[in-house]
Amino acid sequence: MVQLTRIYTRGGDKGKTSLGNGRRVPKHDSRVAAYGTVDEANAVIGIARLHTVEEADAMLARIQNDLFDLGADLCTPEAEDEQPGAALRIAAGQVERLEQEIDRMNAALQPLNSFVLPGGTAAAAQLHLARTVIRRAEREMTALAGEQPVNPLAIQYVNRLSDHLFVMARHLNDGGRADVLWKPGANR
Repeated sequence: MVQLTRIYTRGGDKGKTSLGNGRRVPKHDSRVAAYGTVDEANAVIGIARLHTVEEADAMLARIQNDLFDLGADLCTPEAEDEQPGAALRIAAGQVERLEQEIDRMNAALQPLNSFVLPGGTAAAAQLHLARTVIRRAEREMTALAGEQPVNPLAIQYVNRLSDHLFVMARHLNDGGRADVLWKPGANR
């Protein structure tokens, strides 16, 4: 268990931070940017939870915990000789849970005949914002993966999570009936 007894350490005062393996890197390092964006998405989901109840709130609570797991995964570079379980990594079961939840929610939704604009209920609007932040995290993670090893399941997780947040936003928009739809060229 993590125990935080002191919040400030002064260790980052010169623009560097420590990764999970102890290595010091600039705060603008691509790995730090990736897990920082995951943290940002987690905060947006926290706001969305102010507008959700029961099942949706429980799903989002699990996702928020997963996002801390994802941050830990990204914060600790994979070692070439890393033994299974040596570092906290996103696991296949977390991706599979998202897929099952997507399928369950999507089965009850109205079919789409246009693109959905962010909006509708307060929860849906916040989830659309969280989805776009997760997409940015995904871009940062795939860029990082082009430079150094990244857990492939971590990338699968964020890809699936953006879909999950989209479907949940529709679910919370009265099963898609309150979706705000794009009307191509409507304001020409």
